[in-house]
Amino acid sequence: MALSSNQHLRKAVAKMWQFHNPNPKGKLVGDCTVRAISTATGKGWMDTYLDLCLFGLLNGDMPSSNAITTAYLKNQGFKRRTIPDECSDCYCVGDFCKDHPQGIFVIGTGSHLTTVIDGCLWDSWDSRNETPVYYFEKMED
Repeated sequence: MALSSNQHLRKAVAKMWQFHNPNPKGKLVGDCTVRAISTATGKGWMDTYLDLCLFGLLNGDMPSSNAITTAYLKNQGFKRRTIPDECSDCYCVGDFCKDHPQGIFVIGTGSHLTTVIDGCLWDSWDSRNETPVYYFEKMED
């Protein structure tokens, strides 16, 4: 039996940051929303891109807007949560990874979306020093 994308990621050797770029053309800029959601849901980059475009079209908004991203992730079984603003200069994505050793999360920094799976950051660049503002947590099925 073949592993799904998400199962494959969870089976990887645990470390804090893993280079991961599901973009089929290898592009590294401008598609972080699609890359992060694709990684978190285990769906292919193209399927995720098309899903987000359809959500955007049906709701009259851009596929990477906060409203569309939120609606899509909720539809996929994620719950949005905020990060307490007690120390916005001292809490970073790397800290989030340490604080969340289990689960699947999509993290929003205000200018970037990335994915944390079982305490490991999966991204096309090491964004552990970015400041998280909110996150989506995959709820159990």
